Amino acid sequence: MEALGMIELVSIAKGIEAGDAIVKTAEVKLISAMASCPGKYVVLVRGRVAAVRSAIEVGAKTAGKTLVNHIIIPNVHDQVFTALSQTTEVEPGDSVGVIETYSLATSVLVADAAVKAASVEILEIRLGRGLGGKAFVVLSGDVSSVRAAVDAAVNANGEEGMIAHTAVIPRINKDMLRTLL
Repeated sequence: MEALGMIELVSIAKGIEAGDAIVKTAEVKLISAMASCPGKYVVLVRGRVAAVRSAIEVGAKTAGKTLVNHIIIPNVHDQVFTALSQTTEVEPGDSVGVIETYSLATSVLVADAAVKAASVEILEIRLGRGLGGKAFVVLSGDVSSVRAAVDAAVNANGEEGMIAHTAVIPRINKDMLRTLL
């Protein structure tokens, strides 16, 4: 079973240090390590659940007080990896859902919940570059599936309050869709 692990920090220097500790701790594959707005740093890895759990725990400990959030998603949906690497093919359905979050880690978590809940495609998970620390997820499919996926994402967030806004847009204009990808 493959898992995804992620840490989000408010320090670029500590983020680089934590990322190094993560990849040295266990047999995990680095998906991404990058600075994002406003001065955050995020590290994403994938691998076996136990290895990811161990690596992220070490990363969180290394991050100390600079840690914003960390997640481990066992049995993560394959579309999450594709959307994070920005290699999704654009073949949208007739509607689009957008889930805007205050936390980069929350965007990955709710994207996984959304794609597991309904027959949708994740077009992109945009992690905080030029977004003032926010992130967003773009989904496509038929209107009812997109609504169900967005609802599942909101429910997966629970009481944490990390979802800023959502939108379900029936029959999005193709020119507008191109601006999202």
